[in-house]
Amino acid sequence: MRNYPILAHGRWISEELRPFLRQYIVEGNLTGRPFNRHQRSIVYERAKNTVDSQPFGSDLDFYGDEYELTTHSMAAKTLDGTKFRTRIGNGQCKQPYDASLLNVSAMSFGSLSGKAIRALNKGAEMGGFYHDTGEGGLSEHHRAYNGDLVWELGTGYFGCRDRNGRFDPGLFRETAQSDQVKMVEIKLSQGAKPGHGGVLPGAKVTPEIARARQIEVGKECVSPGSHPEFDTPVGLMEFVARLRDLSDGKPVGLKLCVGHPWELLAVCKASLETGIRPDFIVVDGAEGGTGAAPEEFSDNVGLPLRDGLIMVRNALVGTGLREDISIGASGKVFSAFSMANNLALGADWCNAARAFMFSLGCVMTKRCHTDTCPTGVATQNPSRQRGLVIDDKAERVYHFQHNTLKRLGELVGAAGLDHPNELRPHHLYHRQGPNALTTMDRIHHFLEPNALIDEPESTPYAEWWAAASPDTFKALRETGPSHHRVIARG
Repeated sequence: MRNYPILAHGRWISEELRPFLRQYIVEGNLTGRPFNRHQRSIVYERAKNTVDSQPFGSDLDFYGDEYELTTHSMAAKTLDGTKFRTRIGNGQCKQPYDASLLNVSAMSFGSLSGKAIRALNKGAEMGGFYHDTGEGGLSEHHRAYNGDLVWELGTGYFGCRDRNGRFDPGLFRETAQSDQVKMVEIKLSQGAKPGHGGVLPGAKVTPEIARARQIEVGKECVSPGSHPEFDTPVGLMEFVARLRDLSDGKPVGLKLCVGHPWELLAVCKASLETGIRPDFIVVDGAEGGTGAAPEEFSDNVGLPLRDGLIMVRNALVGTGLREDISIGASGKVFSAFSMANNLALGADWCNAARAFMFSLGCVMTKRCHTDTCPTGVATQNPSRQRGLVIDDKAERVYHFQHNTLKRLGELVGAAGLDHPNELRPHHLYHRQGPNALTTMDRIHHFLEPNALIDEPESTPYAEWWAAASPDTFKALRETGPSHHRVIARG
C-alpha cells in the first residue's frame, strides 16, 4: 500500500471479488467446496420447483475413487416418498413424535436472521417436518408460524438459564411443555467446532436475541465447552430423565459429533446401568457446520458423519440399545442419495442445515460470521434482509424438502423396497479403484446385536469398551495396540 497504492487497491478489490469470480467463472461444476455447483443446483432447482433432471448423461466420473451408487431391482416399485415417517420415542416417553425423514437441522436465531428463521418455520409447517432451533434459544421468530420445533439445549441453556447461566428447571418446563415443541435435544457437541464453546460478541446481542437467550443486551455471551449440569455419563442419563419429566414425557435425546470412542461407549454403559434410555441420538458430522469456527476445528477435529454414524450404530446395536434409541444423521445432506446413504448405514432420518440455507437463497459467499451476508440469510442487518421475502422463501423451503423426499421414494422403490428403513449397507456400493466396486458391509465392520455385551473381545471395539466407564468420561486405560496399563479413575 505504501509503495504501490493504486496497484495495491486493485489487489484488495480482486481479493474481495475472488470468491464470486471463482464460483461463477473459474470453478467447474464438480470442483467447488464445500458444496460444488452441481450440488447447489440440485437444491436451487428443487426449491424453485423447476425441472431437476439432467440431459446427456452424468458429469460424474463413474471410475473415480469417490464414486458411489445404489443398486436397483428388476421388481421396482412406485412409492410416495413424501409420506415416509419414523417414530421417535421409546417406552419411557409419553409423547412420541412421528418425524419426517428430512428436517431442518440446528441453526440459531442470531446465526441466522429473524426472517430466515420465520421462513424456515413456515416451510416446516407447510411440509409437516420439524425445525431445530439451534442452541440460541426459542425466539418469537420460531413461534410465528407454529411449525414443529425441536428445542436444542446447549451448554449455555439459552431460554432456560438463571442469572448465573445455570439450568433453570422452571423456565425449561414453561417452554418445553408448549405444544409446538415436539422434542428436546441436548447438544453435547456440533460438527463445525466439537468441544469448543460459542461466543456471541456484545455488539451482536440485540434486544431480540437477548430475549430469546435470556441474557443481557449488549453483553458478550459465552457458551461453555461442556455442560455444567453433569460431569459423568451417569449424570448425563439422569439429566435426560429429568428433562423428559419436566417436558411431560416428550422425547429427549442427544446431539453430538463423535470424538473419543470410549466416551460414546461409556454413555451406553451408563444407559444400561441406570435403565434410562435417551429417545434418540443425532450424529453431527465434522464436515457440517453453518456457523463460524476456528479453522483447526472445522478441518481437523471430530469424526466425519459416515464414521461417526457407523460408530453410533455399532455402539447401540452392540449393547442391545438400538431398539430403544433412534438415530438421526446431520452433515452435508442435500439430495435423496445423500439421505439414502445415511439411512443404509444406520440412520432413521436426516437433518440438513446448509441445504435449507440454499433453499432460502444462500449463494455460499462464506460471510456468515461477518454480518454481511448479501442475501439476508445470515445477518442481523435489516437492510440486508430486505430481499428475503418470508412467504416466497417458505415456499422454496417446502418445495426443496418435498421434492427431495419424492426422489427418495423413487430411489427406494427402484431398489424394490417398501420403506427407507429397509436400506442396508449392502445396498450401497463404493468405488475402490477403477476395477473394483465393493459394498459398504465389506468396507466397514457392522456389529451383531449384543456383541459388546456377549463377546466384546471379538469386536474392533474391545479396547475402547474396556476403557469405558459409566462413572467417568475419562478412559480407564490407555487405548492402542501396545497400551494396556490401567490408569486412575476420575
